[in-house]
Amino acid sequence: MVTLSALWAPILIAGAAVFIVSAIVWMLMPHHKNDFSPPDDQDALMKAVRQTTSGPGMYYFPWAGPEGEQSDAYKARVHTGPVGILRVRDSRAVLDMRSSILKSLVLHLVVALFVGYLGSAVLPVGTGFLKVFQVTGTAAFMAHGFVGFQECIWFGLPARVAFKHAADGLAYALLTAAIFGGLWPG
Repeated sequence: MVTLSALWAPILIAGAAVFIVSAIVWMLMPHHKNDFSPPDDQDALMKAVRQTTSGPGMYYFPWAGPEGEQSDAYKARVHTGPVGILRVRDSRAVLDMRSSILKSLVLHLVVALFVGYLGSAVLPVGTGFLKVFQVTGTAAFMAHGFVGFQECIWFGLPARVAFKHAADGLAYALLTAAIFGGLWPG
């Protein structure tokens, strides 16, 4: 059995490498550039959001609450549309991304930690590269690759964006698997 402490190097290296690659993907790669569309009247939308929300948060419209979802008034609003989810971010977090960058790094390290934990539970010392690659890559893809599909199914994320997230997740998983495979205790 491999102890988790024996995997500190691949955990740290994989987490940091995925963080760096994800930054490159989002800053330099062109495939996410059209994930968002501008509103027809940005100023009017921003004014309406300021006037009708209490600040950062997630807003669902039309809103009825559990007790009102069967009412005719709610059904008429849904039928008339639009129906949507509005995510309002804290403007400070958009202008100063240090906190988000740190949280992203921590997330990738936590994913690598869990990948290492799973690997240590099922793979003995001396397991070959391909078997380590298979197990850790599958676990990493489950963490990184499926992130968009729940949002697509329930919250309106366009399917094309969910598939792009999955493609990114596959790249992160392959990188993670190669690092674990190459550094697995022998």
